[in-house]
Amino acid sequence: MLLSSAAGFIYYTIWTILLPILDESSPIHAWFPSREWALRIPALIVVTGISAIGLFLGLRIVLDERAERRRHLNRKKQ
Repeated sequence: MLLSSAAGFIYYTIWTILLPILDESSPIHAWFPSREWALRIPALIVVTGISAIGLFLGLRIVLDERAERRRHLNRKKQ
């Protein structure tokens, strides 16, 4: 897992830092997607991650409130 993360980091670093320096006719440009995706992909990952965290927290809050209401109703019945 560490090796794949390091490889991804190196690939992304070359893509975002080295490619703008190289000439457009360089054959290295064929190895990478266009530069606009260098921003879109991380933005998509961040939005997806934040949405997942918000969904998880929202579900936990709703489920905890339901459980608390059930406990409260059970106490009243007794």
